[in-house]
Amino acid sequence: MREREASGGRAAAATQARLLEGGDAYFAALEAACDTARAEVHLQAYIFEDDRTGRRIAAALGRAAMRGVAVHVVVDGFGSRAMSVALRGMLVDAGVRLLVFRPEARLPIPRRSRLRRLHHKIVAIDGERAFVGGINVIDDMHTPGHTPPRWDYAVEVGGVAAVEVLRLARRICERVARTDPGALRVRRQGWPSRLPKRAAIADRGEVRLVVRDMLRHRRDIEVAYLEAIAAAREEVLIASAYFLPGVEFRRALVEAAARGVRVVLLLQARVEYVLMHHASRTLYRQLLGAGIEIHEYRRSFMHAKVAVVDGRWATVGSSNIDPLSLLLAREANVVVEDARFAALLRESLARAMDTGAVRVQAERLRRGLASRLAGWVAYGMVRLLLGWAGYGGRRDFL
Repeated sequence: MREREASGGRAAAATQARLLEGGDAYFAALEAACDTARAEVHLQAYIFEDDRTGRRIAAALGRAAMRGVAVHVVVDGFGSRAMSVALRGMLVDAGVRLLVFRPEARLPIPRRSRLRRLHHKIVAIDGERAFVGGINVIDDMHTPGHTPPRWDYAVEVGGVAAVEVLRLARRICERVARTDPGALRVRRQGWPSRLPKRAAIADRGEVRLVVRDMLRHRRDIEVAYLEAIAAAREEVLIASAYFLPGVEFRRALVEAAARGVRVVLLLQARVEYVLMHHASRTLYRQLLGAGIEIHEYRRSFMHAKVAVVDGRWATVGSSNIDPLSLLLAREANVVVEDARFAALLRESLARAMDTGAVRVQAERLRRGLASRLAGWVAYGMVRLLLGWAGYGGRRDFL
């Protein structure tokens, strides 16, 4: 892991982006960044767990707050619904401003808004450094029912991308504060520093933040993928923990394979969400029949959401290729257009496939009646869920 971090560090000098593989690398970098923050820290995550890692990061945030840094934490009301009173107290007592995005109701009332979650994992520090990826604030070794550690990625960025992450973090913080009467002080205090103008930052534009929200950026992440796949000439390599793409996305993959591009999908083999697991596997025959490779990662619990195209275009973030990520949740990805960074990520994915994955063979894909029925029932339930959420008219999905 240390060797991979060093390689990522070399890439950072050229691209303002450093690849961090796994929680060990990510949390060490995050803690160090918090300890050097001067004015402002924002951490926003789907899950903030009260475990060894959660307390470690809470302590780093608390140290920053106690020396006068404005520290804001926003967690999702569903993903962090079990966040302990002790951990909340640890943050608040240190001076951290803690907000909850769409808190869960005490009674489990079925509401469409419950599906619209804050799923991104971002950290913004002083507008100079930022982290984006798929890693929640949770111990990598905490994987009930699975072999640890959890496999995932994050990327540390600087330049314009770091400013854009801070801009996003402030916007989410202000939005949540408007809906939380107890957080009016966030609205009134203003921000400790002005955002630098893009023109004032020396940046070659190789790293950019791509987000998904419910307003102007509803398809930005999906479109970024589709554009990269359409332009591919050699290889498309996608690793996605939850994979249930819509018709347009599947068509793009099939068309890429048809023009001679090697299309490789690295997917999770272990079952976490039964509905998604069975629904995803209904697509295997179509994809394999089109010449697309499917590898299932079995070594540990896979949580990665990354891709490399033609060894030059790469993305790391929180967005899976499934309806919840592409249609409903707030997500954040970083796109890096740099051969050295892409090579580091591709090397890591190739290693994962070689040491921890099994390639799915079409001739061995035998599914009995019960398994096929479970798949189509799951697929139908996902469609019903999308219709209930207000996306029944999206013809390009499912």
